[in-house]
Amino acid sequence: MGGARWHRRVGRGLPGRRFGTLAVALAVVTVALPATVGCTSAPAEPTRLRIATGSATAVYYAVGQSLAGILNRELPDVTASVVVTAASEENVSLVSTGQAELGFTQADILTAEPGQGAGLSAVARVYDDLLHLVTLTQEPIRQLTDLTGKRVAIGAPGSGTAVTAERLLRVAKVGDKLAETLRLGIDDSVAALRAGQIDAFFFSGGLPVKAVADFAAQTRARFVDLGQWVEPLRQSYREVYVQRDIPASAYGSAPVTTVAVPNYLVVATGMPEQLVYDVTRLLMQRRDELSSAHPAAARLNVQSAITTTPLALHPGAARYYQTHKP
Repeated sequence: MGGARWHRRVGRGLPGRRFGTLAVALAVVTVALPATVGCTSAPAEPTRLRIATGSATAVYYAVGQSLAGILNRELPDVTASVVVTAASEENVSLVSTGQAELGFTQADILTAEPGQGAGLSAVARVYDDLLHLVTLTQEPIRQLTDLTGKRVAIGAPGSGTAVTAERLLRVAKVGDKLAETLRLGIDDSVAALRAGQIDAFFFSGGLPVKAVADFAAQTRARFVDLGQWVEPLRQSYREVYVQRDIPASAYGSAPVTTVAVPNYLVVATGMPEQLVYDVTRLLMQRRDELSSAHPAAARLNVQSAITTTPLALHPGAARYYQTHKP
């Protein structure tokens, strides 16, 4: 009897012990779960790369849009996008103030004012911008000095075109002889010339400029030769100016010689070295893809890319070029 009773009491006690053990285990798990969840790190935010370009119908935008697509596809932790701007001068300001991470600019912008370009480094010399002086064939404008007494658009505020055009007009002593000087971007300049509101316009860009090509295909356009002014510009300013030709194949018009200036892709000097290395690598390795967006990008090459006076190359870009010498 006593043994049986003892056995039954043990039998009745076992479930209680199991329940107590289970309850303790559940309590431990319940306490531990919030701590585990709390220790899980959130996914890192992607690195934003805003590329300051120019007008949506100009070369900077076409190349920048293509570059953004390449960066998004091949750098998984990067989100790249383009910013439409007035172009070079505005782009330098945006990158300098952290409102963009990358930007295209003409070299002469970097020497326009003391301190211009401070805090910036170069990724690459990309191609040359050629200064276009466009008028209509019925206009008696065949050389730069014929702009005397005419209404001329010299480029949008904040553009490289405006800087180069103003310097050219100053060197030729024509700037104060214009009937009217208008600060218009490429799209507004084309529209104004077509409407007879101006007599000529300047625009600086890689060949061919889409807006200019469309205009020349629809209108009897004339391109004014500016070759004789390259050396005076070099003497008065810096030697960033060079002589280049606008061939007949660019716009289906008579070839002319003009003023050209290199343009660069720039970044803030403080951008991480590895990120700039990767941007440089893709810029060079995907040249064919970039040139399919615009032919001017076909001029990209390691030999010329490293010439970025007055800016120094970013350490990340310099490392790429040092390890990929032609």
